[in-house]
Amino acid sequence: MKNVAIFASGSGTNAEAIIEYLNEGKAGQVRSVYCNKKDAYVLQRAVKYHIPVCVFNKNEFYNTSKIKDKLFEQKIDFIVLAGFLLLIPEYLITSFPHRIINIHPALLPKYGGPGMYGLRVHEAVINNHEEESGITIHYVNEKYDEGNIIFQMRCKVEQHDTAEKLAEKIHELEHKHFPLVVEKMLKSLDK
Repeated sequence: MKNVAIFASGSGTNAEAIIEYLNEGKAGQVRSVYCNKKDAYVLQRAVKYHIPVCVFNKNEFYNTSKIKDKLFEQKIDFIVLAGFLLLIPEYLITSFPHRIINIHPALLPKYGGPGMYGLRVHEAVINNHEEESGITIHYVNEKYDEGNIIFQMRCKVEQHDTAEKLAEKIHELEHKHFPLVVEKMLKSLDK
């Protein structure tokens, strides 16, 4: 059984989907939730499942060993970014090689990079009259949304779709596929 840490900055619906799925005795278990915002709703979701939380600020994340030390202390095997908005520092990438993944609410390489999150992504897709969008799950490297792609799933963008309507479609894809990909990745760690 692998130990998973989830990093999130917001509401935490993807985090909760993964927690629920892995709690059913799958390949791993969420041991902690890390968050850079003390009022993020993901913290309440973690408490609901009796999962320890670690709240930190930018300085602690980038300029101290607090996060790495805590991850090692908890014997974390794998890190999942689920709506986490900070760029992962190099010390974490080198400490967890090919063991940090992220989900992005668009078909990378389009609509990725700094500032491309949440409704901003969906608005850009709609404004550019794209015929499809989707989700991308990828490894994390030292740049936003540029790690090797692990999985993509597409959905049609209808003419009448708003950014909010597209966000709903994307959330459905995320909640359905992200936990399954996490499980697959955890199982692959033993190979």
